[in-house]
Formats: sequence, structure tokens, C-alpha cells
Amino acid sequence: MLRNNERFLKSSEMLALIRLEKQMMKITEVKVYTVKNREREKRLCAYATIVFDNCFIVRDLKIVKGVDGLFISMPSRRSKFGTFRDIAHPLNAAMRGEIERAIFAEYDKVVNQNPSGEGQSENFEDSYDME
Repeated sequence: MLRNNERFLKSSEMLALIRLEKQMMKITEVKVYTVKNREREKRLCAYATIVFDNCFIVRDLKIVKGVDGLFISMPSRRSKFGTFRDIAHPLNAAMRGEIERAIFAEYDKVVNQNPSGEGQSENFEDSYDME
């Protein structure tokens, strides 16, 4: 499938990614829940949950069909002015790329396991609550 921002990296970009990798949080778990498209939500394909370093979880990321292919929408809420603001989001392109790669890989796995309808990731501990 075609995805936004997929391209070949220049060597200078690769070096920047290698430097950033040492500073970035590691993605330790990803879970994807596909949804059956309803008439008014034909663009929404799935929800995702992602865990960083086994200690920080972000829920309600969305996998959405856009004009140019699939993209990841970060969790957001409507402000008092009617605009939407991300609740959590990556601060650089390298981390965004890592998040997209991890979620799309899990999404492809789930869709290939159950191409006809709803499905979800296997082997994911969904009882992450504060201790």
C-alpha cells in the first residue's frame, strides 16, 4: 500500500537518524484494532495503541485512508475554540517515522490474518494501568 512520507533516505539523513536513534525512546509494543467501515466513517481503518520503553502508553492513534494512501492520526481532542489539538505527538520526523513503520507493520499483519473484517493484534498486554 502507498503510504505518506515513504521515500529513500539520503546518506546525510541516515546519519541524522543514527544519531537520533541513540536518544529516541524504543517502541516496545504495538496493538492494532481494525474497524468495519460504517457509512459515515469510510476513511477510518483502525485504532492503534503503542508502548514506549515498557513504561509509557499512547492509545487511540488512528489509521486513516487519505487521498495519497494511509496515514497515522495522533490522538486529539477539540479545544474550546472548535479546533483539534494533538494530545500526544512526536517532536521530530525520525520518531514519527519509527511510529509509522511500527504501526503500519502491525496493521499489515492484522489485515493479512483477517482480511474480511475486524481483527486485532495478538500477544499484547492490554491491562496497562498505573501501579
